[in-house]
Amino acid sequence: MKASVFIGTSLDGFIARANGDLDFLPPGGGEPHGYDEFMTTVDALVIGRKTFETVLTFETWPYGEKRVFVLSTRPLAAPPLGAVVERLSGAPAVIVSQLAARGIQHIYVDGGITIQRFLQAGLIQRLIITRVPVLIGAGIPLFGALERDIALQHVVTRQYASGLVQSEYVVAA
Repeated sequence: MKASVFIGTSLDGFIARANGDLDFLPPGGGEPHGYDEFMTTVDALVIGRKTFETVLTFETWPYGEKRVFVLSTRPLAAPPLGAVVERLSGAPAVIVSQLAARGIQHIYVDGGITIQRFLQAGLIQRLIITRVPVLIGAGIPLFGALERDIALQHVVTRQYASGLVQSEYVVAA
């Protein structure tokens, strides 16, 4: 199974403020920068509970009818009408195995801790990171402490008129 990350960060590497606020990101995601095209390639999303709770505050559900698997040991808040949401728990390798057994071939992994856990388990193959031209000084980092280096191979960097800079990497074997 393929697992990819598509995420925005401040220039100083934070995915959210310390309180989880995303107010530094461009409204509505800003100009088109490949998100819709990326979403057509994934079968399902695997996100953390905090990310799920943040997404529930958005005006519209951003995942359409894609299956969303929320990693949590606690019950979840009710998803919006039409959303396909299921709670799962377990180690990343177990989650990947369960989803592969269901025929899922490509997952979008989202949420700081979830991304970090899947990276540490060696389960992420592709990272697409869009940097927003703002420094926020503190917050929730995209990457945390690592037990070992994770070598990446640069694929491409794109720049957008608004100042967004997007870099794509594959995890080196």
